Amino acid sequence: MRAIIRQIPNTITCCNLLCGCIATSFAFDGDQSKALAFIILGAVFDFFDGMSARLLKVSSPIGKELDSLADDVTFGVAPATMVFTFLFQLPYPEFLDSSRSFIPYLAFIIAAFSALRLAKFNLDERQTTSFIGLPTPANALFWGSLIVGGGSRLTQLSYSLPVVLVLVALSCWLLIAELPLFALKFKQWGWKGNEVKYIFILTCIPLILLLGVSGIAVAIAWYVVLSLYANSRAPKSH
Repeated sequence: MRAIIRQIPNTITCCNLLCGCIATSFAFDGDQSKALAFIILGAVFDFFDGMSARLLKVSSPIGKELDSLADDVTFGVAPATMVFTFLFQLPYPEFLDSSRSFIPYLAFIIAAFSALRLAKFNLDERQTTSFIGLPTPANALFWGSLIVGGGSRLTQLSYSLPVVLVLVALSCWLLIAELPLFALKFKQWGWKGNEVKYIFILTCIPLILLLGVSGIAVAIAWYVVLSLYANSRAPKSH
């Protein structure tokens, strides 16, 4: 019985991995909405695999490695494939038109930096109550919601290609940057000490209600900005 219990977290992690594979398949087919849906489902499995491992007290080095592999597929390869497919749909300036066949491959830099982020996270003991750099699920949800919610508008803008490429570079940098970002973990539910978290939650609700799917991308951008603001206001240790 104990042997079966030990495999529960790894089974949930494998469900995350399968979601990432399915999301990638849909992204290659150009079905961005279904790709995003499976990324979100993978994020749900990712939340519960760690929780189940802690509850059942069956954490293992194998589970940790498997979790990183699954996360890179679901939150690295899948969103990178969404961006890859999307880049073929954007208008290209005339001087870059001959590069249309290979510029989209730059999207897979997201997968590489996501893997680097995950490896760094595994070794960084500072990230128990907050994050250093942008978490891979947040980055994946940013790209997925931006493409699904705002993709049709972006394809109509003549300057969308450089904007998307700059966002790719910026998101890759944020994944590994030494920037403290808050985590939605509560030690107590009072306002004091949780001001930034509550402000984020309360402002995200109207954002998503007003903007729909694209509101998720705006909320993640707001999360980064709010984290940087909160960090700038925090007392400096000497």
